[in-house]
Amino acid sequence: MDFDNDDSQGSIYEESIRGYLAPIWSFLQDESVTEVMINGFDEIFIEQAGKLYKTDAQFPDEDSLRAAVNNIAQSVQRKIDDKEPRLDARLPNGYRIHAVLPPCARNGTTVAIRKFSTKKMTFKDLINFGAITVDAAQFLMLSMNLGKNILVSGGTGSGKTTLLGVLCDHIPPGQRLIVIEDSSELQIDYEHCVFFETRMANDQGQGEVSIRDLLKSSLRLRPDRIIVGEVRGSEALELIQAMNTGHKGCLGTVHANTANDAIVRLEALAQGAGGQLSEKALQYQICGALDLIVQASRLADGSRRITEVSEVLGQDDKGNYVMNSIFEMGRLVKMPDGKLKGNIQPTGNLPSFMEEIEDNKIPYSRNKFAA
Repeated sequence: MDFDNDDSQGSIYEESIRGYLAPIWSFLQDESVTEVMINGFDEIFIEQAGKLYKTDAQFPDEDSLRAAVNNIAQSVQRKIDDKEPRLDARLPNGYRIHAVLPPCARNGTTVAIRKFSTKKMTFKDLINFGAITVDAAQFLMLSMNLGKNILVSGGTGSGKTTLLGVLCDHIPPGQRLIVIEDSSELQIDYEHCVFFETRMANDQGQGEVSIRDLLKSSLRLRPDRIIVGEVRGSEALELIQAMNTGHKGCLGTVHANTANDAIVRLEALAQGAGGQLSEKALQYQICGALDLIVQASRLADGSRRITEVSEVLGQDDKGNYVMNSIFEMGRLVKMPDGKLKGNIQPTGNLPSFMEEIEDNKIPYSRNKFAA
């Protein structure tokens, strides 16, 4: 665990971990463990390679676990108590922690610590893991180069944030990026990049800065591309409008199980902004804003893969979104070791911007889309 980015907070947190969270210290040190889940003092699960495993580890009692959570909350200048029984925070090393106290948590104090890899992923890594094919990866690379607006969709733990970071590696040089997140997770190595992070309200309910607030500010700061770590509220409307006002190559993620679900969810979130747009006008804006939806999924064997790449074409005469599926997950076969064999395949459909690819002399032939 690396605390070098913030020595003061890091040392406080490391001391808290060693002293108060000793039962899970070995899991936090183990790079193969991606999440630690505490369901009361005597039940601890870990996630490894996308699978959940129950451990023999446990805390001495409920009081010791509660004390550990209180100590960590203090180390990150947050408060968790009977009046505010929930804690959502980013630890100094980048890990995310969420805790819920009894009686809201009937099992006892419940905690999840999500770890993030210190290794920066690339498309080469995803290809080696079998998460995507070479052709599908190259298509996403050229889409980034052409400034297509892309929404990454997926469930919890499906690899959305990782994929978003990989896509950002293929933004052409010479642009100004503004990255907006609830908690800084994206690893982006780019010359001109501004990072914004939301702020929770204080004990008096004041001082909150939301993703929507930061999006509004970003539009006044001359961005070329806006990247939103996760769209989960009314900020969806600002992002859609940014995409429609000359900001090409914007990116965001959303929780959804399919590309079609993602666009419907984005519409529902934007409607929550309370604007004056009619449903028809909002749908028209969404169709004009989004170019591609990339679906990330965690499969039954625990693997994380790209299962769909679809283009947003518009709407039909009934108001339904029209999608052009370019790559889809092919047939999956369960192997003797329990792993699923199969990968994303071209559907035979060409993207509507095929001529743009050719006009820009990008070496990606029409044959690569053949089913």
